[in-house]
Amino acid sequence: MDVIKFGFRYWKKNIGWSLFAKLMSFTALTANLLLPMLTAMFINYVILSEEPNENGVFGFLLSGKYGQVHTMKLFWHMAAIFIGLLLLKISLIYIRNIVNQKMGLRLETTLRKVTFHKLMELDSETVAEYNTGELLTTINSDTIMFKEMFCHIIPNICDSVFVLVIAVMMLGSINWYLLFVPLILMPFFAVSLLRFKKIAKMNFQKIRACNSKMNLTVQENIEAVRLVRSFTNEEVEKKKFDLANDELKDSYVKQVRLSSTFDAVFGSIRQIAYIGSIAVSAVLVMKGYIMVGYLVASANYVLQIMAYIALINNMIFQMQQQLVSGQKMLHFMELKPKVVTGVKIADNKKKADLSVKHGSLVMDGKQVLKDINIEIPFGKKVGIVGGTGSGKSMLLESFIRVHDLTAGEIDLDGTDIRQYELNSLRDKFSYVFQDVFLFSNTIDSNIAYAEPHIEKEQVVQAAKHAQAHGFIEHLEDGYETIVGERGIGISGGQKQRVSIARALLKDAPVLILDDSTSALDVETEKELLFDIKKNYPNKTVLISAHRLSSVVDCDEILYMQDGMIVERGTFEELMRQNGHFAAVYRIQEAQKKSVIDFDALAKKEAI
Repeated sequence: MDVIKFGFRYWKKNIGWSLFAKLMSFTALTANLLLPMLTAMFINYVILSEEPNENGVFGFLLSGKYGQVHTMKLFWHMAAIFIGLLLLKISLIYIRNIVNQKMGLRLETTLRKVTFHKLMELDSETVAEYNTGELLTTINSDTIMFKEMFCHIIPNICDSVFVLVIAVMMLGSINWYLLFVPLILMPFFAVSLLRFKKIAKMNFQKIRACNSKMNLTVQENIEAVRLVRSFTNEEVEKKKFDLANDELKDSYVKQVRLSSTFDAVFGSIRQIAYIGSIAVSAVLVMKGYIMVGYLVASANYVLQIMAYIALINNMIFQMQQQLVSGQKMLHFMELKPKVVTGVKIADNKKKADLSVKHGSLVMDGKQVLKDINIEIPFGKKVGIVGGTGSGKSMLLESFIRVHDLTAGEIDLDGTDIRQYELNSLRDKFSYVFQDVFLFSNTIDSNIAYAEPHIEKEQVVQAAKHAQAHGFIEHLEDGYETIVGERGIGISGGQKQRVSIARALLKDAPVLILDDSTSALDVETEKELLFDIKKNYPNKTVLISAHRLSSVVDCDEILYMQDGMIVERGTFEELMRQNGHFAAVYRIQEAQKKSVIDFDALAKKEAI
């Protein structure tokens, strides 16, 4: 019931059109239900010459005004009404279907919109609980499936109930004995439906899980196409895909078998009902309780009763799939972000002084950060270095609340960042992640992501500061070059420079470079960092790097190990301490020198 309430929350804006469609549907169905009565009268009073004995809705035709019994005049009047009712039914059903489909598309669009907006509101830690295939299925496939319940399934059930009530009344008006067969068969319908409904729901859950797995397999191979090629692992990925594909096929085959059994069982019950109603009607005709024409009408009504009971069963059977999709969407929409926004708006006029006080972070039971204390007044350049897994990225991501500290606090201008509204807090930072992401669009639009309508000159200026302008100019389409999905059209170092240009163009008070120059050569990196220091003197810069030469010009350098700051100071101070930083720096410099010497030797031999 919660799932239906969830869907109705978005469907209710269509309630006016829905009632209009339902009015047309009921009118069309009423017209259709009158046709058997008119057919019965046609047999009784046009083909046969029964004595006029009719008080029903068409009784006025036997008044003599529209022709005598067994005459062409009566025939043409009845034919005209029959054709009129038929055309009315067809026209109204046509309009109803268009209205229902439009409402369904509107609901589908709304559901896709709200689920995507929900995705945008969730923090990365919460989103990480879902794989990509599951998210794609929730936002796309589930919205299509769930809207069918409101524009197709529920309207059909309402129509069926309406037809059942009117058809039973019509059948009862002919003779109450005609209701005997449908009433006897009703329990068989109910028992069969309950049995099939339970199995169907489990099958649809399996189908959805297989669909999600298929989406994930395809999506991963699209993103990892170069990796697969480099490892010549195409056959492995083909087998993985074939396995997922076969599982999906098997789940659908199982559902097809169940549907076929369902149709066979209910088809058999319908045929029994039809034969039984003909038998009862024939007995009533022979006994003189009803006229011959009503044998045809009663058989038609019994068939319609059985057909619409079967339709209700079929709709409830299909609804299990929509309920599975709706349940997944409901669960997704009820997710609570682990990072909760505050209410205070960060003051744009302030310069963004930062501090970390006894900051600790535990994730999945593992201590990631431990008792971090830093003071970063506005304009300070801070380098953060350490081995893999030392906590550098986790610390930097905590500034923009990708993760919240589990102990201690981070302050912005003396206020805990958890008190700030998330968007206004993040507007204070330009972040370049180590996992560079570029949209499959032009280089120009990627750089201007924060300011889509900014002047081209400013885009070019940011690219120059990021040392990206040179390579961009040499591309065939320059700044209008389409970089391809996830930036696949350019190299790793070029992607890093474009992403840095994007951050510089945002021009936030704090620039964070999270190991974002790792793919650059030493000289390019040196020029880039020098350019940033020269042209952005009043910007706080936080640099995380594995290459220690990247941070030698910083005002303070933090060396992290196992989530703790084990050394801190200027470059000169750390070298005098002769600790971890100094040891790693000397090793890296020695390696760099050996590479340089090797290159010089190679050039000498070539000469």
